Amino acid sequence: MKVFIPTPLRSYTGDRSEVEAAGNTIAEVLADLDRNYPGIRFRMIDEQDAIRRHIRIWVNKDEARALDVPVRPADEVIIFQALSGG
Repeated sequence: MKVFIPTPLRSYTGDRSEVEAAGNTIAEVLADLDRNYPGIRFRMIDEQDAIRRHIRIWVNKDEARALDVPVRPADEVIIFQALSGG
C-alpha cells in the first residue's frame, strides 16, 4: 500500500515522500517500513508501543489512533508530524 511520509522523516526514505509497505494493521505496516527504512518506526512509536504525541496517522480519511487499526492493500496511509518548539 502507499504510505505518505512527512518531510521531517524523509531522511529515512532517501527523500521519498511516498513509499510502499505491507501489513494487515498499522503496527505491521510500520514494522515493514522499519525493515526497509531502519529507525523510522522509533520516530513515530514510543517505548510503550504507542503512537507518539506529535504524530498522526491516517488511513484514507480516518485517523488511526492505535496500532491495531486494520488496513487493506488498496488503502493509503498518511503520516503527519506536528512541528514543535518555541
